[in-house]
Amino acid sequence: MQEYTIVIIIAVLLAVIICIIPAPFMIPYLTHLKIGQNIREDGPQRHLVKAGTPTMGGILIITAVMLTTFIMAGSSEEALAAVLVMLAFGGIGFWDDYVKVVLKRSLGLRAREKIGLQLLAGLLFGLLLVFYFGRGTAIVIPFTGQELDLGVLYIPFIIFVLIATANSVNLTDGLDGLASGVTIFSAVAFGFIAVMTEHYLLAVFCAALAGACAGFLVFNRYPARVFMGDTGSMALGGALAAVAALTGTEIFLIIIGGIFVIEALSDILQVISFQATRKRIFLMAPIHHHFELKGWAETKVVKCFWFIAFLFMITGILTFYFTGMEVH
Repeated sequence: MQEYTIVIIIAVLLAVIICIIPAPFMIPYLTHLKIGQNIREDGPQRHLVKAGTPTMGGILIITAVMLTTFIMAGSSEEALAAVLVMLAFGGIGFWDDYVKVVLKRSLGLRAREKIGLQLLAGLLFGLLLVFYFGRGTAIVIPFTGQELDLGVLYIPFIIFVLIATANSVNLTDGLDGLASGVTIFSAVAFGFIAVMTEHYLLAVFCAALAGACAGFLVFNRYPARVFMGDTGSMALGGALAAVAALTGTEIFLIIIGGIFVIEALSDILQVISFQATRKRIFLMAPIHHHFELKGWAETKVVKCFWFIAFLFMITGILTFYFTGMEVH
């Protein structure tokens, strides 16, 4: 374990450096290509000044995580599988961004196209988990330590986990530094879990993920000089879900990624309420916009959500510890 501690620390620092170094060159290039963010006109009016800010900066995060993992954990099939899932979902997000900002189709990929690609990526990863890694089909119930064997339902379950996580992170990415900051806490939590389950090189992947997000925050914190776009948010969601699946802690995602769950639920409840009653629960969904429209400064909302994400991180780690999972 001691030798891996140094490797994990180096992975964090290396990912930060790899993310930061090309950013001053890439951001002006994206600006030159006019790959700028479109801003919703029905959103907070102060967001309109962000129109044109370069997007698709998630390429920086993906590159940093991928290179760091190859360098520090290239011998781990699990870590490489996590990279592949990140690339698959990041690729879907990249295509969506490209359609929106380059082809000028404001809604991006059609819903059936996006979900279809996500279903395919999830199916392939599920089959890889069960038939190559021998992960089995049981999931652990937090607090109890009991296992529930899903059998043939595990593949649809993991597809749902991947799609839900990727799209929840995507919904969270609506304020400067929000998604990247929250992901740091989630990645740290899963890094601890990976170490406790002796998936040490998978912990290196988590360290790279946290480090890349920290490096990206240098340019993404308020006022953001670049946005990650769907390229980054989909990749981050896929990466977190992949680690949860590889460590057998899919259900713990609900706790560790609590902010992502809250953001997604607020959006779902808003839609259901409006469809059923023509009334809205929140001033605007996802819920971070609700607080903005209540008069909170953007930085206040982000810092509050970061603090709550930190609490979810601690709660998730403690929940896992007291659940007493066996090492696989």
